[in-house]
Amino acid sequence: MTPDERINHPAIRIVIAEDQALVRRGAAILLSMEPDMEVVGQARNGVEAVELAQLLHPDVILMDLHMPLKGGVAATREITRALPTTQILVLTTLDDDETVFEAVRAGAQAYLLKDASEDELLETIRALRRGESRLTPQIARKVMAQFRRLAPVPNPELVREGVPNTPTSEKGPTAKSGALHTEPLSEKEEKILQLISESMSNRQIANTLFLAEGTVKNYVSRIMEKLHANTRTELALLSKKQARPE
Repeated sequence: MTPDERINHPAIRIVIAEDQALVRRGAAILLSMEPDMEVVGQARNGVEAVELAQLLHPDVILMDLHMPLKGGVAATREITRALPTTQILVLTTLDDDETVFEAVRAGAQAYLLKDASEDELLETIRALRRGESRLTPQIARKVMAQFRRLAPVPNPELVREGVPNTPTSEKGPTAKSGALHTEPLSEKEEKILQLISESMSNRQIANTLFLAEGTVKNYVSRIMEKLHANTRTELALLSKKQARPE
């Protein structure tokens, strides 16, 4: 970041949620050395993470998942619901499929393992400030695998007849109550989804498609409704899943 950019862009305000004091303080020292970052709070557990988020409204929270009193997934879910502009960067040793998937579903915009390099951590934080989502290829594969397992299986006969896709079983289609189906996207929505998968922010998408940023935001909300996604991270993964041959 150039000196002029530092003047025009305030420092990224960060809260670190980590129960291990040595790790927490080490991360705080590392981030505090960056001219465009400011550590505004440190939490020892999930309860403190939620309290500090509500008090400080940070830009980014580094969130461990295995913490006392309240786990990182629950804290992430609570924070993202109350503070949608606060970005959650999961930084943990846990990489089992279910934990990764639950963290992303809870609203995490990035997921790094604690063996990530310092440069990777710093670049991910800056990417979140730009409105991007970041998952390592290893983590993305885990989340996509979970999506594939949970996605409803289309019935070819019903699809040909124009009936919305619903989960099926050996006894036939499930009852409509509670069954998910995916609405088709318009051409404009498909294009926006593709740009989301390329980690573009709403502003970048607006500039690319010559739209107002508010219009793009409305499109993104509608796409999320149609695809039953909770976060932009899920949208990006769903786009890559659809583009990838089975």
